[in-house]
Amino acid sequence: MNAPRPALVPAAVPPAQWDALREPAVRDLAWLLFSADLLRAQPPVGMLASAFETQDELAATLDWLRALDAEPGALRSDLAVARVTRLGRYAECLLAWFLQHGPTARLIAANVPLRRAGLTLGECDFLVQTRAGRRLHWELAVKCYLHAGDGRGLLSDYVGPNLQDRFDLKLTHLLDHQLPLSGREEFATLGHVGPWEPQMFIKGWLFYRHGEVSSDPMEIDPAHARGWWATRTDWPAFAAEHAQAWRVLPRLEWLAPRRHEPGVADAEGIVFVDVAALGERVAHQNGPTMVAAFYLDDAGCWVERSRGFIVPDDWPQKAQAFARQ
Repeated sequence: MNAPRPALVPAAVPPAQWDALREPAVRDLAWLLFSADLLRAQPPVGMLASAFETQDELAATLDWLRALDAEPGALRSDLAVARVTRLGRYAECLLAWFLQHGPTARLIAANVPLRRAGLTLGECDFLVQTRAGRRLHWELAVKCYLHAGDGRGLLSDYVGPNLQDRFDLKLTHLLDHQLPLSGREEFATLGHVGPWEPQMFIKGWLFYRHGEVSSDPMEIDPAHARGWWATRTDWPAFAAEHAQAWRVLPRLEWLAPRRHEPGVADAEGIVFVDVAALGERVAHQNGPTMVAAFYLDDAGCWVERSRGFIVPDDWPQKAQAFARQ
């Protein structure tokens, strides 16, 4: 009889245990490892990934992150060499760094293409071996979806800000195509000895229209990271009561909540503006813009209070139409 497999430790860890990290890339890595998943498990194929098999591994990772935060030079250098410009690729680089240098699971291979008769069938994001010997196939995705529905409670109501992606379509592609790749007969010929357990590593934020209450679909983890969205017309009234300092968040800052130390923000060219100045800047954007509200804590650090999208006034109607396609 085979020995029972150890249960993976849930990855979600209260932000209080890692929020003091100061290096942005280390904070982003911690968020990637510890934030709540966007989805519940979708058995039998769509099981959830976790980097930890024991509480000791989780505690060791927290210690390792604190040490990396104190000396982040090697991580900075690797990211600089990679010249990352896409959010998904940035997340891949961070997770690969952890699997190569961290104290838990180990990377076997990344971005493994599967081909047949010269045609690419797909690519496995990560092949991982845990310390207990389990061999895992991880599919990683970081997604930001805006809820554009009217209370239907459907996954299709969650759409990408540029209306080129939808959560239900992404999940279907994961379950029907990406996760089964490592179980295909062609995969066995690549030399990566299995069997491989497919798991989904899906992180991100879901954004809801300010002032509206909606019921999440059953597929969504209720602990997921949340933000808001508002039209350009509605945003100034909301923003005036919400915070005094704002920033547009570049795409590579869409992972962990931002935190800027005294003096560091100025050195990095980070500028905080008021509602009027941000409204003027956003007015010239063609599509939705992610922004964040900040406050000054007792140590003089700028700390993110909340984040959300400011969308053109005609975006909600377009988004609802896209959700129903």
